[in-house]
Amino acid sequence: MEYLQLIAGLIVLILGGEALVKGAVNLALKLKISPLVVGMTIVSFGTSAPELLVSLGAATSGHPDVSIGAVIGSNISNIGLVLGLTVLIFPIAISKDTLKIDWPLMMFASLLFILFAKDGELELYEGVISVSILVVFTAWLFIKSMKKGKAALAELDLEVNEEEAEKSNIFKDILFLLLGFTGLYYGADWLINSVVEIAKDFGISEKLISVTVVAFGTSLPELVTSCTAAYRKETDISIGNLIGSNVFNILAILGITSIVHPIKITNSINEFDVYYMLGISLLIFPLMYFGRKVGRLKGVLLILVYVFYIYLAIVSEKG
Repeated sequence: MEYLQLIAGLIVLILGGEALVKGAVNLALKLKISPLVVGMTIVSFGTSAPELLVSLGAATSGHPDVSIGAVIGSNISNIGLVLGLTVLIFPIAISKDTLKIDWPLMMFASLLFILFAKDGELELYEGVISVSILVVFTAWLFIKSMKKGKAALAELDLEVNEEEAEKSNIFKDILFLLLGFTGLYYGADWLINSVVEIAKDFGISEKLISVTVVAFGTSLPELVTSCTAAYRKETDISIGNLIGSNVFNILAILGITSIVHPIKITNSINEFDVYYMLGISLLIFPLMYFGRKVGRLKGVLLILVYVFYIYLAIVSEKG
């Protein structure tokens, strides 16, 4: 029963996130909000809502390993698995902004998280600092991107059909919003409960399930989107999107969660997982810098690094 609940929770989370984004985008465009603003705010938040709901629910219900593990595992999965599989289908060119802005910000966010986590807890003031940094960066990015106009949407991996949005029924959009929020709420609840029960049944840690199964599940939307775009040879899909997701995971999701409720961080995560996340974040720089393209060979390397992480997590659990 727990496995069905786990699968159902993941599916409902993904569908809830999709419904929330669709309804929010259509409503925003009806209100004459520019597609650029929609992409940088509503869509960014909506696609990360599953991780946020899981993190909040786990922290407030006394399961901090699920809260932290899902985010750390998702960040490792985004770079190792999602990017690796994407470039196996079609290589991705690297933009200057990815090297000069996105990657340094991801490294800064990762190092800031490690600094905050050293005492074994993320507290309210640390959450406020994290969220404030993201707000300032987003405001700067918005001002910078306005100069580029709608061309900046390509960097956000967002397809906005303004005509279709204008024609859609407003009640239908509101229904999508309600379904999205409902799906996210129940999906997160089912997911957390099933993880706890499976961990109890097999005598394994909640952290192991979180950094593997839960992290993979919450990364599925990015995986499907990236692979589909690569198959269609839409090379405007950049690594910057995945790096941006990692930044949002650390600064927004863990930041907001720690503001609502302090998050305890176990020695296992502090001594291994956070440093693996930092390591794979460092690895991506030379892969991007040399050749200014991430191709299939580099994709294989990234997937192997991800598989090795899963192996070490399992071995560590048994040890």
